[in-house]
Amino acid sequence: MKISEVKQQWWIKWLGNKYALILVLFVIWMFFFDANNWFFHNELNEDIEALEESKEFHKAEILKDKAFIEKMKDSTEMEKFAREKYYLKKENEDIYIIENEDSLK
Repeated sequence: MKISEVKQQWWIKWLGNKYALILVLFVIWMFFFDANNWFFHNELNEDIEALEESKEFHKAEILKDKAFIEKMKDSTEMEKFAREKYYLKKENEDIYIIENEDSLK
């Protein structure tokens, strides 16, 4: 292939245009080398998505905790919770914990 034939190809003509060359260099610079490049924005978008998922999880946990606090305002529920969770007892009361073999670890 001769040099004159290579010069006739469309992409050589297009890149020979100084405005097109500047545009290509600008796009390459902005996409890869700039401080706000595409990779940086992609990483930030992933961080935003992770934080939004975390936000939704914590909102759900807050709603559960509010429901639990509302439930614990009743003294009988609080007593039931204390007995089940912390094995608390009243005076002169014996508590027996019965565990089945299949419930043991």
